[in-house]
Amino acid sequence: MSDKPHAPRPLEGVRVLELARILAGPWSGQLLADLGAEVIKVERPAEGDDTRHWGPPFLTDPAGGSLDAAYFHATNRGKRSIAIDIASLEGQAEVRALAARSDVVIENFKVGALAKYGLDHAGLSAVNPRIVTCSITGFGQTGPYASRAGYDFIVQAMGGAMSLTGEPDGAPQKAGVAYADIFTGLYATVAILAALRRRDQTGQGAHIDMALLDSQVGVLANQALNFMASGIAPNRMGNAHPNLVPYQSFRTADGDIIVAVGNDRQFAKFCAILGLDGLAMDERFRTNAGRVTNRAVLIPMLADATAIWTRATLAARLEAEGVPGGPINPLDAVFADPQVVARGMVIASPGPDGPLPGLASPIVIDGERQNANRAAPRLDADGAAIRRELEGGR
Repeated sequence: MSDKPHAPRPLEGVRVLELARILAGPWSGQLLADLGAEVIKVERPAEGDDTRHWGPPFLTDPAGGSLDAAYFHATNRGKRSIAIDIASLEGQAEVRALAARSDVVIENFKVGALAKYGLDHAGLSAVNPRIVTCSITGFGQTGPYASRAGYDFIVQAMGGAMSLTGEPDGAPQKAGVAYADIFTGLYATVAILAALRRRDQTGQGAHIDMALLDSQVGVLANQALNFMASGIAPNRMGNAHPNLVPYQSFRTADGDIIVAVGNDRQFAKFCAILGLDGLAMDERFRTNAGRVTNRAVLIPMLADATAIWTRATLAARLEAEGVPGGPINPLDAVFADPQVVARGMVIASPGPDGPLPGLASPIVIDGERQNANRAAPRLDADGAAIRRELEGGR
C-alpha cells in the first residue's frame, strides 16, 4: 500500500444543489461529486428521480430487496438525497435555503417552469448573488423550440447524428448510449467549472444555458466541416470513415476486426501484412486522398485478403507492426479486458446496504482516480440530516 497522503479532491468545499432528473443533469452532478463536490439531489417525494424505476435490472440489498434500477445507480453516485415538494411554499423555502448555502444549482425543468416558484436564476440569485445556475433543456432558453420537451433520441435524430449512423442501405440508427444527454452533461460540467473560475475573479454568479440540441450539433465535428466545405450532406457509411481509408471493420475467417489506418506509413505496413505490398505503391492508393477517392476499388481487395486470416492472428500481426486495430467487444469482453481491469474501471462504492457496483470516473489526477466514495442514495436518505444542517446554519 502506498504511503502517499490522500490529496484533496479538486472540488472539495464546493456545494452543488441538483434539481435535475434522468441523465444529462445528474451526469453532470455525478461528475462534480467524483471531483469532490458535495452534491445534494432534490427529488420528488414518493417517486424520486424517474430513473429509479427504469428497470429491470434493479440492484438489490443482501436480503433481496430492491435498491432501485441500475440506470439510476449509473448516474447518481456520490450524492445525498432529500425529498422536497417544490410546488409547496414550504418546499420552495427549503430550496431557497439550500441555494443560499450552495455554489451551483443544476436544473432541467422546462423553460419558465421554475420561475413561477421563484426558483429560477433570478429568484435564487436574489438570495445568493454568487450562485451559478445551470439550466439544461432540450432546445435551450431561446429560439422557436424553447418550449418543447427534449429527449436524447429525438435530439440524436434532429441533430444529424442518426443520419450519419448505420449501414448505407439500412435505416438511420441512434447510438447505443444516450450520447446527446451525456455530452450535454459533460459540456455543462465544463461550463460550471468555467463559471466558478470567473466567479473567483469577479465575485458574481452566472446563468448557464445548456441545450441537448446545441451539444449534439456541437459534436458533429469533422462531419459538420465536411458539409460546410463541400456543400454535400454526408451519408451513412456503416463502420467506414468519411476522411480516412482504410478505417473500418473487416471480416476475418472467424469474426470482424477493426483496422484504423491513420497515415500512409501505416497503410504500407497493412498492405505488407496482407501480402499486398504493390497496393501501397499504386498511385491510386499511395496517399490517403487517393484512397478516399478510390475507396470502392481498394476496399474489396483488402477485404478478400483479410478474410483468410483468423481474427486473433491478424490482430497480433497488426499490433506487432504498429498498425492500429482491435476487436469489436461485447460488454462481457470489455469488462474482462486486461487493460480495463488494470485501469480499475469497475468500482464498488460504499453504501448503507453494502458496496454497490459502478463505473469508475475516467479522470485520473496525480495518479489518483477521481471517484466519489459513496454509492447512489436511497430516496430522501439524507433529508433529515440536511434539514438539521439548515437549522444549524451549516
